[in-house]
Amino acid sequence: MFSVEEAENAIAAFPFSVKGETVTLPAAQGRFLAQDIFSPIDVPEFDRAAMDGYAYISGDDSPDFKVVETIPAGTAPMIVVTPGQCAKIMTGAMIPVGADRVVRRECTIEKDGFMRIVKEDGNLNIRCKGEDLQAGKLVMARGTPLHPAQVAMLASLGLVEILVAQPVRVGIITTGSELADPGAPLAPGQVYNSNSYSLAAQIREIGAEPLTLGRVADDEEATVEAIASGVNACSVLILSGGVSAGDFDYVPSAMKKAGFTLHVEKIAVQPGMPTVFGTLMDKAAFGLPGNPVSTFVIFEVFIKPLLLRLMGHAYRPQVQPAVMTFTFSRSHSERTAFIPVTCRHGRVSLVPYHGSAHLHALSQANALLRVPAGQDAIPAGSTVDVRFL
Repeated sequence: MFSVEEAENAIAAFPFSVKGETVTLPAAQGRFLAQDIFSPIDVPEFDRAAMDGYAYISGDDSPDFKVVETIPAGTAPMIVVTPGQCAKIMTGAMIPVGADRVVRRECTIEKDGFMRIVKEDGNLNIRCKGEDLQAGKLVMARGTPLHPAQVAMLASLGLVEILVAQPVRVGIITTGSELADPGAPLAPGQVYNSNSYSLAAQIREIGAEPLTLGRVADDEEATVEAIASGVNACSVLILSGGVSAGDFDYVPSAMKKAGFTLHVEKIAVQPGMPTVFGTLMDKAAFGLPGNPVSTFVIFEVFIKPLLLRLMGHAYRPQVQPAVMTFTFSRSHSERTAFIPVTCRHGRVSLVPYHGSAHLHALSQANALLRVPAGQDAIPAGSTVDVRFL
């Protein structure tokens, strides 16, 4: 049996190359950069006014300043400012030659073409050329996720097309004769298929492309055929169910018959111990337990980092210290446990949780409490690390 760390290392050893494609800037949102971005310009490109006011020469003690020009944003100044003169200037406009200071409009009075400073303004009120970025400087590294702020930054550099990582296509196969699709009536002994929906949602949330390949009954030959067919349509294949030691659990043997080499078989993790991981040339496949919390947690802990790495992003989960509001205990501590919890304002609370089939508990949680193998209790008041979902 693999420890959590050993399984993570085995999965991290999967060789990959990030495939890029050029898209327009609006289409880049939610994608990952496949190139380093260096600024093609200085930002700002010129000295500009930070406030509406009057540009003049600092140290000029003239009682009144002749207004020689009005400079709106987007218009180049025409007149050089000399002592006793000023230019009326709008926020964002280019500072005229000669001036090196802007007095705010609120600190002045203008009358008959002259400006008088009537109130102290201790700020220069100028954004200097290159103050934010200098041409040639690194702006964003490859692998950066492009959220609205990043898209805005790229637009401010004048970029219209960006090289981004192609989304990874992930095939989803659910196994089990007991499964029924949502919307259909349940026959005796059946349950609704939630795993394909949860996996597709998790895949879509990180910017990858889910491909639902259907449901397979508990039949080994049908499972082999589904794997062999599905792997041709995707880069990563996920099978849910059929990985335990029951009479109708065929996924590990079916993966081998389909040509996969299994690198991980069973992980000392709770939930999700029967998880398997294998590769076939440049393809990867996971076999997950059918219990819905197991499927969700194994994706979050082991599959999500791989998919993001395939899109060039060095993923690190959001982990935060917090204080336990309850005492946790368990009778068996051989495995690392991930427990659904809520974490708010630095305090961890337990949601009612009855095990790996209790999907309702997971739907109420916003984090996972990691309990290391060998630890059977955590007293209330302890500081622990929680992993946000």
